[in-house]
Amino acid sequence: DSRRSWDTVLPHLPPSIRAVALTQRGHGDSDKPGALYTIEQMAADAAAAIDALRLGPAVVAGHSMGTWVAERLAIDSPERVRALLIEAGPGAPRENAELFGFFEEMSVFPGPIDDEVAREFQVGTTERPLADELLDLFVAESLKLPPDLWRVLFGSFLDIDLYEGLASVEVPALLVWGDRDALVTRAEQDRLVETIPQARLAVYEGTGHAVHWEEPQRFAAQLAAFALSQGRSRMMSSSESSGRSKRALTA
Repeated sequence: DSRRSWDTVLPHLPPSIRAVALTQRGHGDSDKPGALYTIEQMAADAAAAIDALRLGPAVVAGHSMGTWVAERLAIDSPERVRALLIEAGPGAPRENAELFGFFEEMSVFPGPIDDEVAREFQVGTTERPLADELLDLFVAESLKLPPDLWRVLFGSFLDIDLYEGLASVEVPALLVWGDRDALVTRAEQDRLVETIPQARLAVYEGTGHAVHWEEPQRFAAQLAAFALSQGRSRMMSSSESSGRSKRALTA
């Protein structure tokens, strides 16, 4: 996906939130360098964006792969993160046989990534059908990712395990998960809540992996309330102007 994944959410956020959606390297219309497609590098890119746009410390939201980026950012650059929103976050793929098998299959996928493959991938993330124009947009963005990069990325996911680092994350974390998620499990959410000291879980019933596509208004309201609550907490303990905008970054 690209920053366009968040088109369903951004219009529903209040003007008091300065929201910035990033397109990761290699994705969408971003640059496509020949190497360094790791979660660590993507987190470093997000850190650079926070610094360049003077967003920090930011409430950082990530979905699916983006949750690893957000989590890695909080582990490596805690001074840049005010809070985390983790939507449909995987744990360690080797502990989820179905997810690991999917990643393994995609890492050696022999054919081209055409419209049919990309469409099947995106449809598999939802429980309820998306509007045709939205699905077409997300498929078109997926096809901007070079075929070789699909394989490189999925191969790099196989050995990810951030639990040890997450145990030291000290900021509040809100986990959002749909109970019809076909990719990540409730057990993974429970372990993440147990691992991150200030974490809690919000479950969306009847919703699949892409919660922010299926329930954008509800998701946006929850993201806004969470982000604004972190802003109020920070202002209560500092001398910042009460008129300063709260910040959110979607990875």
